[in-house]
Amino acid sequence: MRLLCLLQLVCLAGCGASQARDWARHGAHMFADLTVPEMKAVRAYLHGIPEMCLTDAHSKNLNKNSILLMELHLPKKQEALRTLDRGKAKPPRQARVVIQFGNQSKPNITEYIVGPLPLPKSHKVKMFKGDKPISFESRPITSVEYDHIINILQKITNKVHKLLFETTGGFSFTNCSNRCLTFSDIAPRGLGPGERRTWIMLQKFVEGYFIHPVGFEVLINHQDLDPEKWTVEKVWYDSTYFDSVEELVEKFESGIVDKFKLPDHDENDLYSTYIPRGDSSTPTDKHGPKLVEPQGPRYHVDHNFVQYAGWSFAYRVRSSAGLQVFDLRFNGERIAYEISLQEAIAFYAGDTPAAMQTKYIDAGWAMGSSSFELAPGIDCPEIATFVDLYHYFDTDKPVRHKNALCIFEMTTAMPLRRHFNSNFSGGYNFYGGLENTVLVLRTTSTVYNYDYIWDFHFYLNGVVEVKVSATGYIHATFFTPNGLHYGSKVYNYVLGNLHTHLIHYKVDLDIAGQENSFETIDLKFVNLTNPWSPKNFIVQSKLHRTEHKTERSAAFRFGKKFPRYVQFVNPSQSNKWGHKRGYRIQFNSHGHSVLPRGWKEENGITWSR
Repeated sequence: MRLLCLLQLVCLAGCGASQARDWARHGAHMFADLTVPEMKAVRAYLHGIPEMCLTDAHSKNLNKNSILLMELHLPKKQEALRTLDRGKAKPPRQARVVIQFGNQSKPNITEYIVGPLPLPKSHKVKMFKGDKPISFESRPITSVEYDHIINILQKITNKVHKLLFETTGGFSFTNCSNRCLTFSDIAPRGLGPGERRTWIMLQKFVEGYFIHPVGFEVLINHQDLDPEKWTVEKVWYDSTYFDSVEELVEKFESGIVDKFKLPDHDENDLYSTYIPRGDSSTPTDKHGPKLVEPQGPRYHVDHNFVQYAGWSFAYRVRSSAGLQVFDLRFNGERIAYEISLQEAIAFYAGDTPAAMQTKYIDAGWAMGSSSFELAPGIDCPEIATFVDLYHYFDTDKPVRHKNALCIFEMTTAMPLRRHFNSNFSGGYNFYGGLENTVLVLRTTSTVYNYDYIWDFHFYLNGVVEVKVSATGYIHATFFTPNGLHYGSKVYNYVLGNLHTHLIHYKVDLDIAGQENSFETIDLKFVNLTNPWSPKNFIVQSKLHRTEHKTERSAAFRFGKKFPRYVQFVNPSQSNKWGHKRGYRIQFNSHGHSVLPRGWKEENGITWSR
């Protein structure tokens, strides 16, 4: 009878674990990005609503109604948990759609929730806190608007063709061959709500043009939906401001403006290229180390559901934000319902108007849809599993991003644990060591000049690491002597500007259930009488725990002392030693406040406080 009971318990445990895995796999589709057929169906449905008067996104006029963005609308957590934890039917899939209504007396941006998918039949307006309308002027810039900006830049640069040609040593914006100029536009587009004014700086159109500014910047007011009514409000040239292009040309021709000339452009200069420079003794005719999988991958990918060494999770790459993980489990137990990238910002300082105005909020540039093809052997190992992504942003049909996400297992070149037990006589009692491998989920976002590499690392011991690496090119401006207060000289006429990156993640932990508490642990010195030598004292560290019962108490502002340890625990669940089950959150990097609290743009990134 006892043996029968044990067999029943084993069967129940095994069946329960198997059932949980099946439910997790079954529920992963709730978090999967919209499919191409779903995107097409949503577009057809919305274009079929007469009162919306939708037109193609790429039609050349700006005063139109068109779809800007389409992505998955996540189900509510409690609805999703009924599927994940109880095997109930999945909630209907829905799409979040952002529409620009420019062909109205009061242009606006409206978000809709459209469903059910794959055959949508209804839509409703998505409301925001306070029911505040979204200013039409705050919309992201589109490829059509860029075309009109190029047109006005052609008119501007034609007026200053001689100045630019002489300054740059033969470069021009129009009628050029291999000596062309290009531009970078700056955000935010104005100094207050309701504005749409953009500083634009010209650069040499060569490899790495981001770090080839030529010292000419112009402020264009493009608020009007008729590009013919756009105006130039300011011009900056060689540290001097002008009220118009004509004023600059007149003063340049009359000799009032000091004429300067950039050094002759050297086609063989490796400055902004990716060609290695300097001497290296590393042989180039031999391959470096490579990852191999002698018996194939040890992880399993089923659409957006991944399993590896006790781990399981679903993922998506949100078009507006980027890489996100859902229903993260270790050994069948959920650790986190969601760990998702939400935002990345880069705030700059400088001496030129473009530099001092640059405060990039990258979700506004559809950071998630800026994921492009990954190079095997460089961006990811050759053995990686590569996945195509599909996005719908500023387009009239879904866009395929080939091999834009990769999944692979790699060694860490560091043991998970090891010990050499010496016998102190030249030999040893035993040696024990555990190999450490990690599963990597990776994608990138090339947001203009910067390339962000987004990683999730899943370790064998139950640790998950969320990591971002920034590479690409710096956002550089024209060098001025005063600019040295805001950066470093990186070329004979280029300043690398001071800037700060901050990354915002949403982390929804469910440790041994949803009833979690947040606590911090600090160390405090205590002075004790030595119990085995009462005449002496012992000073040592003691754990000091603080439970934070409100969100305000759990918020730690920049500049304040940060606790030594922060962790989420389940107060009603203990391990076999009586300790509360929990997870520690370890921060490996800290930024600083980018602006004083409440100062203009800082109000748009209150999460950074």
